[in-house]
This record gives sequence, structure tokens and C-alpha cells, in this order.
Amino acid sequence: MGASPILKLLMALLLAEINSRNSHPDSLHVSFLHSMSLDGQFTFHDVHQAATDFGNRYHLLPSMVLHPGSVSDIAATVRRVVSLGPSSGLTVAARGEGHSLQGHHCPPRGRIVRRRPRWEPMDRRLEGDSAPWPLPMSWTDYLHLSIGGTLSNAGISGQAFRHGPQISNVHQLEVVTGKGEAVLCSSTHNADLFHAVLGGLGQFGIITRARITLQAAPKMVKWIRVLYSDFATFVEDQEMLISVTKTFDYVEGFVIINRTGLLNNWRSSFWPKDPALVGQFESQGRTLFCLEVTKNFDPENHGVMMQEVDELLTKLRYIPSTLFESEVSYLDFLDRVHASELKLRLKGLWEVPHPWLNLLVPKAGIHEFADEVFGKIVTESNNGPILLYPLNKSNWDNRTSAVIPDEEVFFLVAFLSSAPSSSGQDCLARALKQNERILEFCKKANIKAKQYLPYYTTQEDWRSHYGPRWETFRRRKQTYDPLAILAPEQRIFQKAADWP
Repeated sequence: MGASPILKLLMALLLAEINSRNSHPDSLHVSFLHSMSLDGQFTFHDVHQAATDFGNRYHLLPSMVLHPGSVSDIAATVRRVVSLGPSSGLTVAARGEGHSLQGHHCPPRGRIVRRRPRWEPMDRRLEGDSAPWPLPMSWTDYLHLSIGGTLSNAGISGQAFRHGPQISNVHQLEVVTGKGEAVLCSSTHNADLFHAVLGGLGQFGIITRARITLQAAPKMVKWIRVLYSDFATFVEDQEMLISVTKTFDYVEGFVIINRTGLLNNWRSSFWPKDPALVGQFESQGRTLFCLEVTKNFDPENHGVMMQEVDELLTKLRYIPSTLFESEVSYLDFLDRVHASELKLRLKGLWEVPHPWLNLLVPKAGIHEFADEVFGKIVTESNNGPILLYPLNKSNWDNRTSAVIPDEEVFFLVAFLSSAPSSSGQDCLARALKQNERILEFCKKANIKAKQYLPYYTTQEDWRSHYGPRWETFRRRKQTYDPLAILAPEQRIFQKAADWP
């Protein structure tokens, strides 16, 4: 809607050997790449920074890193790798902000990594300007990600129930395929490539430009959190909010496994609607469910906004004494997770292992899932939040490569654990075991959940993940990356002399 300017995506590319974890390529490949005329440059020695991602569990050194100065650098480098043929062992991995969880940006034995601009609202110097600055319709909760990275997955948050994921708000892409061809594509031009790349996990091409839907940014946000003790009531209210026309602009929620009876973090920086009631509430160590919603507004329309909010709140069945609220600028709300990041960095608690598990759970199985997972598997406070909120299938385009449950309403359930060394050496092992138990339960109970930011180690598991869409996914790989050189660490396809 409105202006949709091209967003330029600068990046860095990593190369490594498929048959060796040596960080130095052989002299033939070095001379072969050195002979290229580029706007950017290759790095062959200082590659350690590209070896780790946000998950901080895998440390895989590339043989070399390309810091491209133009899209043509990326295309030329991919073509040069292709020209070496399947026996060369070189693969290509695209790196943006390195926020993957399983070392997915790091080719296990030979790669290329790229850096791309992040989803940032705008220069902070513009905040005082009264003009309605155009911003994307749909966001992720954490903004310091690369544009190509989120579009290669989906890009979801509390606005997705209304505007769809970020991949549903793209008009045009420029993509460098696994053949080294720079191609413009959209839903009407080179449409198969366009839909393949969106949610395609980097398997079909490297996104170098994106034209996206924008909207005029509001100035302020009314930010509200309330608690529920009954799960069924909690999700029913969430579903109601995403199904009506007049509703909040953002709907999320999270689970509080509260065995200690302490309730502080969930209401940090918020103030109670009725301070006299707050002291009457006791959690009694129960598992609680927090609904988080916002309403956008401009200061001159504050009264109208409050009337709309009060009307919506009367329809909800939360615990009355747990209504907490705040008013912040729209930009501060969008960048809220970064403020937490800065605090964690000061404590040395950011660059630690993050054994996250993100699931898309169909509505039909969400109650059985909650009974087992929140009642029996997750029995103590997590080292990190547990998000839970609904999404609408109707806002997703089934022509893209993204995989979601086959129901109109499904829930993101995200276990965002961290494993700092200060929590004990078995903290990571416990988190991984917990994730394993959750996945095993889903399979045994036939919950039909799908992983978001998926991670599997065998092609059989990937086939199961894609289900009836596997053949389309495989056909697209053969078409756009016939040597299987892109995104090797996903372990979906392996570069080999007999591929495809």
C-alpha cells in the first residue's frame, strides 16, 4: 500500500570446502577466486567472526568470506563456484546478521556468507518530525535481523494476524539463483522463483533486493498486559481478538511457568490500571498466561483510542487485578527487544547458547499440547520466555515455500531458552532434552505441528516436514540450484556429483 521503494541488501559471502573443515582453501581455488574483478573483496584468514551464529552451539569456519560491493559480485562469485563443477566441493552459505539457531548460515565445509541491512524503523533523528513516515506493515519482534533472512523464513509477530507474515507483504524481489543469475521476480513475473524464495530457507537463491508494502507509521502505542489462570479462556480470548474487525493492532501472549510464586518480569515498566486491586492477587505458584496487546494512536486522538480500548477490554475474561498498561512511542515499541538485549549484553548473558524451539501448532491440538507440555514437560521456569499466540492461515500464500499447519487458526508456540554457563553445565542439555520431549509428544499424539525456523538432520525428516509439497520443493531446487551449492547446512540437499 502506498510507496514501496526498493530496499538495497548489501551482504557478505562465505566459501568453504565440502570435504574438509580446514579454514584455508587449496591454492587452486585461491588463485581462481583472486583472479576475479570485484567491487568488494574476499577475506581468507580473518573468518572467525563468520563461524558463529545466535544459537551459539555450532562453530563452523568457512574457508573464505566475500564482502560484496555490488549484486554483480554475488552473481559472479556464484557463477565461478558453479563453473568448478560438482567435484570442487565448494558450497555457498548466505549470512545476514547471523541470527540463525543451528549454524544454518555456516556451510559445513565451504561457503559464502553475505551481510544484509536490518529491519530498522528509521533513523532516530527523524522521531521528532511530524511527518507520517512510511514503515513496513508487518514486523518481527526483534528488528536487528537481515531482510533477506526473515523473508527466507516468513517473518512473524503480533501484527501477522492482521497483515500476514512479512513474506505476504512483498511485491518484488531481486534474487541471485544457484546458477549465478540475477533475476527480478514477482507474483506475475518469474512467479515460480518468487514464491520459491519466500520462505525457502535460502535454498533457491540469495535475496539482494526487496520491494515491500509500507504504511504511514503511527506516533504512539497503548501497550497492555493482562493475566489468565485458565488456558482455555486465554486462547479463546486470543482467537476472538484476531477474528473481529475492530480489534487491537498487535496480539501476542506468553506462558509463565511460575513455581516460585514471584511475578515481576511480565509487568516490568508497566503500571497497574487499579493499584488497589494489585495487592489482592496471588499467583500461588500457578502456571499463568499473559495476553499482550497494543493499540496504535496519535496523541490528538488519545480519547478515541481509550474508548476503543475500554470497549475491547470489556469483552475479555482476564483476572481483573492484573491489568497493566503503558504508553510508548511506536518506534520504542517496535525496538523493545533490543532494550532487553542491551541489558543482557552488560551481564554477559546475550552471547550464550540459545536452544530455541519454535512450533506452529494447529488449533485442533493446542489444548492437548498445553495439557502435556505446560502440565508435565515444562515443570519449572524456563531460561527465557515462552511465546504463544494465534495466526490466520488466510493471510498466508500457499504458493510460497513456507510450511504451516493445514487449519485456518494455528498458534506459534516458541520456547526461547538460553543456556548461560552460570546456570550450570547441564542447563543446555536439559533444554535440548526438553525440546526433544516436546517434539516426541507431538509426533506420538499426532498433533501435526510444524517447526518454524525448522531444523532436521535427515532428508527423510525434511520430506515429512514438507509433506505433499516436497516434490514441488525438490523440483524448485533442481531448477534454481541444480548443483545444490546453496544453504548446505540446512542438510536438505547435499552437493554431490550425482545430484540431482
